[in-house]
Amino acid sequence: MESAGQIMAALAAAGHEAYIVGGAVRDIMRGAQPVDIDIATSAIPDEIVMIASRRGWKAITIGAAFGVVAVVADGRNYEIATFRSERYGADSHRPEAVRLGVSLREDLARRDFTINAMAMDADGRVIDLFGGQQDLAARLIRAVGNPHERFAEDGLRMFRAARFAARFGFTLENGTLDAISANLGRINGLSVERVQAEIGKTLMADFASQGLAILLQAGLLGATCQAKEQGQAHAVPILPELAHLNGLSQNPKYHLHDAWQHTLAAVDLTPPTAVLRWAALLHDVAKGWPGVRTINREGQPSDPGHDKAGAEAAAAILGRLRVERQVLEQVVWLIRHHLVFPPAECKTVLKWLKRLAGGFKSSSQFGAALEQLFALHQADRLAGHTQPDIDGLEAVQSIASSILMEIPFFPAQLKLRGQEISSKIGGGLEVGRFQQNLLARIQAGQLSNTHAALVAALDARARRMLLKQQDCF
Repeated sequence: MESAGQIMAALAAAGHEAYIVGGAVRDIMRGAQPVDIDIATSAIPDEIVMIASRRGWKAITIGAAFGVVAVVADGRNYEIATFRSERYGADSHRPEAVRLGVSLREDLARRDFTINAMAMDADGRVIDLFGGQQDLAARLIRAVGNPHERFAEDGLRMFRAARFAARFGFTLENGTLDAISANLGRINGLSVERVQAEIGKTLMADFASQGLAILLQAGLLGATCQAKEQGQAHAVPILPELAHLNGLSQNPKYHLHDAWQHTLAAVDLTPPTAVLRWAALLHDVAKGWPGVRTINREGQPSDPGHDKAGAEAAAAILGRLRVERQVLEQVVWLIRHHLVFPPAECKTVLKWLKRLAGGFKSSSQFGAALEQLFALHQADRLAGHTQPDIDGLEAVQSIASSILMEIPFFPAQLKLRGQEISSKIGGGLEVGRFQQNLLARIQAGQLSNTHAALVAALDARARRMLLKQQDCF
């Protein structure tokens, strides 16, 4: 803040207005430390650069058309923007024209929500022209001015409304919510990358379920954005697969909530990582589908196989939304294996681990995936299961941890190097086959993972191979 004050003082000394604006003011008013501090000023970019240079600050024009200059003072980066107004056209996110040299009121009026449309002068006085302080106190997200105009200008603001609700645990003002539903057509021109990024931020927020509920209620999940392939744009459904979960009944013997409320609770209960939050959001996506939904002997709904069908659906959904490939693969694996857990018995847990380990290349990857799987499964149980049995789940996790510490599942964990093996039985595929044989014997309790025991097994294999060769002559 000290450097920001110095920048504003320098601008004021040159005869210009200068204010901290936007999210930084909102955070200060909430008693939080602002991450980024943006400054708005009546000075035009050339004047900003000249003033910064006189003070020995590095200044780079990063958005000439938008009047934005990056200034580095005391090692911290500040974006300084000239007061501006904007006019929107065909593009669903970018303004068609920008006019510099307007008043502070006009600059604040172009912003999205009242809590982001406040300014603060160098003395700490807040300029609040649109009721931002009142909405902060009421924990309310409200569009600046006419919400229909704000969303018609920039379609991405509709997703930002849900994201801010998820970040702060605020509710959406009714008129603002209604305006989203009325302007969904504006989303058609948004890029899938921008939409996915906003949904991802909503998922990672402290009150993710509140933002997700808004996305569904306002119709945003059922809307369409666009992707470009080789210069050609095509429509991309956002997340229509989730809509049917709202109100979808589940067996009351095992579940307290419908499928959507259960999903929202599971998201909130998972650690805020992209993999776990996407997995929680999509883990029950196939429930209720034809071919999955059945009625059991008691006349209650059941969804056998929703883990496999859900994993396939998640792969398609995350692929079209262009989620990072590594995240996609981890999410799909988690959903595929989230449903069935073994009882807390050593032999059964070992068999389960052997089956799961086949999809991994290293013990570190496998261990990390298991940790995520237990986290997802715990959230799934706590999100409305009538008998969550967390003690039983923790017992399985404890047994699995002990097994992983004692028993190898990957060749690199063997106390015998591949070079030693190849020196006695030859290289190539034979080494890998022998390593898998050793792993199976150790896991079956027939062999210990010590260098001496493995060398003895290797020597025995070498002798058998030699005898077999001799029999051929």
